[in-house]
Amino acid sequence: MKTTTLILSSLTLGALAKDWPMWGSDPTRNMTGEAKSLPVEINPGELDDETEAADLSSAKNIKWASKLGSQAYGNTVVAGGKVFVGTNNESPRNSTQKGDRGVLMAFNEKDGSFAWQLIIPKLGAGKVSDWEYVGLCSSPAVEGNRMWLVTNRGEVVCLDTEGMANGNDGPFKDEAKYMAVEDEVVEVTKEHADIIWIYDMREELGVFPHNVSSCSPVVVGDVLYTATSNGVDWSHTNIPAPNSPALVGIDKKTGKLIGEEASGVSSRVLHASWSSPAFGKIGGKETIVWGGGDGFTYAFDPKPVKDEEGFEVFKELWRHDCNPPEYREKDGKPIKYATYSGPSEVIGTTVIADGLVYAIIGQDPEHGDGVGRISCIGPDGKAVWASPADPDAEGFVGRSISTVSVADGLVYAAEYDGDIHCYDAKTGKHYWTHETQSRIWGSTLVADGKVWLGTEDGELHILKAGQELKPLGTIEFPAPIYSSAVVANNTVYVATQTHLYAIGK
Repeated sequence: MKTTTLILSSLTLGALAKDWPMWGSDPTRNMTGEAKSLPVEINPGELDDETEAADLSSAKNIKWASKLGSQAYGNTVVAGGKVFVGTNNESPRNSTQKGDRGVLMAFNEKDGSFAWQLIIPKLGAGKVSDWEYVGLCSSPAVEGNRMWLVTNRGEVVCLDTEGMANGNDGPFKDEAKYMAVEDEVVEVTKEHADIIWIYDMREELGVFPHNVSSCSPVVVGDVLYTATSNGVDWSHTNIPAPNSPALVGIDKKTGKLIGEEASGVSSRVLHASWSSPAFGKIGGKETIVWGGGDGFTYAFDPKPVKDEEGFEVFKELWRHDCNPPEYREKDGKPIKYATYSGPSEVIGTTVIADGLVYAIIGQDPEHGDGVGRISCIGPDGKAVWASPADPDAEGFVGRSISTVSVADGLVYAAEYDGDIHCYDAKTGKHYWTHETQSRIWGSTLVADGKVWLGTEDGELHILKAGQELKPLGTIEFPAPIYSSAVVANNTVYVATQTHLYAIGK
């Protein structure tokens, strides 16, 4: 009997063995995952005061923990036996390459051992386009032995998932020069990344990333879709590249541009176009959905067509203003951006679920609190429902930089102010609010009937999924959590600012 139970248990876990190969798990970007019997009794252990290594002697239900830099905003991706996460270079894995840089680290999924890293020099533009010590804010998309990433330099790069361990593949052969700073001599080893090709969006498109380049690409067929992070300059009033595209399509094999949006998003951008695109069927039609830096959610035909000037562009199917009119204008006059009552852009990723689109608006956390809104958009681009615009109303949601989760007819959404909300996915009925008493940068994850969310105070909140609020546990980690929890192969991954934890029984 015991043997039979073990076999059935193994079969069940095997059926749940599923990678998390891109931000949002799949092109719909819905923050839900398959898992079973995930623990809620978790102790992350301590950190060694001298080495900063994770001491797991007192830990519980932690499979492993690996050191990152001093800041980690890039959300975790798990694919092909590797775990990838963006960070900075403040705990350099290579003693000859020190100093401020963006870093993509690759670990072995089984034990968290370090595999290889992509080291990305800074632009040298400071906070304007490549904020100091923020590191790499994007997540890669993985498919087979290839992965695609937006770097802190505004480049789209294609990489070999095995790094240099299996040789230097592809047409690009100058990894040493790419990863070097000034006259630095880099000796490329098997612990370095293998770059296949590079597409420089700043050079090729003339875009001006504001603060950071932050978009996680989605790959559909042979095309990679990504935002450009084009935005305002240091004055926050001038747009250096109003005619440059905010969203583009690139051939995943060659790195050649195949199309761009021509909806004029950059001419209306409020701050920056940081959101990541989603892909799915809406109204029976394959569609690219994306939240713009102007506060609109857009739907595009994924196949480019030639415009009147001969450029390959993505046809706009519809656009939806996620800001109600009272956020944009009062008494006939525009409301100034970044004020509490003013308009916001879409920073969190749009989500496609059951043929509907879910989008939430917000601003750079530097701008503080303000009015927000979550919108459910139908196939025609019109609102099915939206949360109240009145801050005193039941179900009001403030500014958010998070991505929502849609599961079992419910929507879970987090706002920067620290609240987690639950709504009916079809009607917008508000069921509950959970107050974390901390700032929230990451997104909700629904897995194993639980809602998982980390906070700036380093707390991982675990709630029971459903129409009734039921907290299951609050786990205190040794450092703030700015990224989102993800689940792969029955393991939850939580990246704090300094360490990556693999959680599971």
